[in-house]
Amino acid sequence: MPSKLDDLVLEVEAILFAAGKPLSAKEVADALQRDDPRPVQRAVKTLEQTYENRQSALEVRRVGDRYALQLREPYVATVHSVTPVEMAPRTVKALTLVAYHQPLLQSVLVRMIGDVAYEEVQHLRGLGLVRTEPKGSTLELTTTRRFAEYFGIASSRPEEIRRFLEQKLGVPPPSGAVDPAAPAPPSEPEPGASPEPAAPPAA
Repeated sequence: MPSKLDDLVLEVEAILFAAGKPLSAKEVADALQRDDPRPVQRAVKTLEQTYENRQSALEVRRVGDRYALQLREPYVATVHSVTPVEMAPRTVKALTLVAYHQPLLQSVLVRMIGDVAYEEVQHLRGLGLVRTEPKGSTLELTTTRRFAEYFGIASSRPEEIRRFLEQKLGVPPPSGAVDPAAPAPPSEPEPGASPEPAAPPAA
């Protein structure tokens, strides 16, 4: 392997390690100030093969059209006690509820965690992790593709996300949570916001 390619492979490894999230070959190339992402793509493949043949707790995993340098699944639980939380606990709770029960009405999320749900939904929407769609007088909440990519989930299908939360992260159905299938009371507009228009009658 040429020395120059060796250096590039190590640079790609450093970028993926520092990013802490999946990146496309173009994003890695941009970070390395390279106009052509093709050598970076080849370097990623080389790095992927290197980790496959190496006894390591790390792996290069493809997530859609992006790549992440991450822990192999058997070692994820090992680092939980030292892994920093990147979101406030109430934000994590709101996101977990949406991910587990999606599609979830915002009015039901309010019943689950209180009025902080309004703020958390806006925060998660701003992070690109939650999508909102008008649903009558409230909003319907679902996770985005970015959510799956950010957390290294191979699929963005709700049932696969739910299975991931249960099996891989050990997240049980939240105890004492409001049943999302139960009829929700009429929602109230957020403080300072104008009421949302009612849904038009069915034709």
